[in-house]
Amino acid sequence: MIARLSGFISRLPSPRSLRKQLLAISLIILSVLLLLIGVLQYVLMRNFIYTNRAESMETQLRSVPREFYFTFLNSGNSTPADLSISGASDPSWTTDTPGMVKPELPGASPATSGGDAAPGENSPDGQRMGGDRRPLLLDAHTTIAIYSPDGTFKDFQEDTLSDSAAPRMTNKEYDELLKHTTDKQTGEYRLITAEDGSEHLAVFMNLRKPGAPKMLLQMSVATGPLRDVIMQQLMIFAGLAVIALLAGLFLYLPALRKTLVPLSNMGEAAQIIDAGNLDVRFPVNQGQTEIDKLSQSFNGMLERLEISFHNEREAKEQMRRFAADASHELRTPLTSIHGFLEVLLRGAADNKDQLYGALNSMHGESKRINKLVEDLLLLARMDGAPQLRVKNLLLGEVIDEMQPQLLVLAANRKVNFDISYGIRGMYDPDKIKQVILNLFHNAVQHTDAEQGTIHISLHARDTEATLTVRDNGSGISADHLPHVFDRFYRSDSSRTRKYGGSGLGLSITKSIVDAHNGNISVESTLGGGTVFKVSLPCLLD
Repeated sequence: MIARLSGFISRLPSPRSLRKQLLAISLIILSVLLLLIGVLQYVLMRNFIYTNRAESMETQLRSVPREFYFTFLNSGNSTPADLSISGASDPSWTTDTPGMVKPELPGASPATSGGDAAPGENSPDGQRMGGDRRPLLLDAHTTIAIYSPDGTFKDFQEDTLSDSAAPRMTNKEYDELLKHTTDKQTGEYRLITAEDGSEHLAVFMNLRKPGAPKMLLQMSVATGPLRDVIMQQLMIFAGLAVIALLAGLFLYLPALRKTLVPLSNMGEAAQIIDAGNLDVRFPVNQGQTEIDKLSQSFNGMLERLEISFHNEREAKEQMRRFAADASHELRTPLTSIHGFLEVLLRGAADNKDQLYGALNSMHGESKRINKLVEDLLLLARMDGAPQLRVKNLLLGEVIDEMQPQLLVLAANRKVNFDISYGIRGMYDPDKIKQVILNLFHNAVQHTDAEQGTIHISLHARDTEATLTVRDNGSGISADHLPHVFDRFYRSDSSRTRKYGGSGLGLSITKSIVDAHNGNISVESTLGGGTVFKVSLPCLLD
């Protein structure tokens, strides 16, 4: 049944609104729960009412002396004069509850109970009398019968004034009951279907005389009135359930509307977000943990997208600037070579001095182009997957090895060395030499040829070695400091083309340091010189 109900619900058109979906799901769940509660209530109530009725009937049967039933059975359709069941007019029998009987008190006179009617006549209320014996009065839906082991089934419908005959089971079922029925009150009952299709609740009690076979006393009552009580209670429950569903419908709508306000706010915020305003953020701390977590996740995504778009714009701008700068750097020597070739073609080749000067200039420009191309290729390799030929290297010894070359480059400038020896690490010797040479060459370019001073120091602390190149040159302004490692970048005051180079030296230096898992920084003030610091990982002794 549940599977059919689920299939039916799944075939229904689903509402598009989340509010309506939640409302429908809530009402369906509530309806199913109420239905299950109703079914459980019916089962429990039915069992309770039937068991309670069975216990009451057992009490009725056991409240009458057993001799009464034997006398009742032997006398045919008459009752003993000295016994009756509740409802008779004899004051010696009193009723605590409908259908409950008590035996006559000792010494009571039957004459006081209206036994003045003639034998075989009807009493004024129309009840059939048998001499001085009174009728067996029970509920109109209650019947009494006795089953004997020989298969005899005695129904006392006329004596009990019942509306219907006593229901009967098969002899086999009665024989089984004779074997298992006890004299104790158990509250057990059986449901018997009569010949007319009506259902009866029956209880049983053993009857036995000394020296006589055991018989079975059956008291039954129609379950129709009991079912009416159960159905009345179920109808009340169904009405209350419908009221609960209607109340839920009207209470859920405003509650759901208020609950979904944070989600609506997120939708409104999402509609105004595009590539041009990625700085917009979803509202957080709206009082709902799940919605707040969702907002925080979206805000994190937007922040990453904003950074990604910013980096992409910067990369495009750098690429555009790089292409322009590379084109400009290549165009200058090519234009110079082209001019000298034109001069030579016009006849200057016949002049030995002019020819030699032109060839010397073109050779210098070609070297410049070759250097530029090599630097670009090196940067391309470092940007991709740098392949370093690392080995265990002593940095102090490398600087000592480079001192003659550095002193030649410095010319008349003063050079100081402060080297701590024994600093060892895994480095590429050629790339480390290029870093030292580039930084030293940069210091030479920006210091005075006569008054310039360059200081090189190398020290280590724990697992970090620091190489410092300091000069007393013109310095770099604060506006240009963030860009000194950009490719082809030149400041107007300190990095003009008159010093030569392509503007790629510091970019190459930074790429090499990064490939060694190091870090490079610069400090400078205008007129106060510049300090480059390179930090590289080193090995402990």
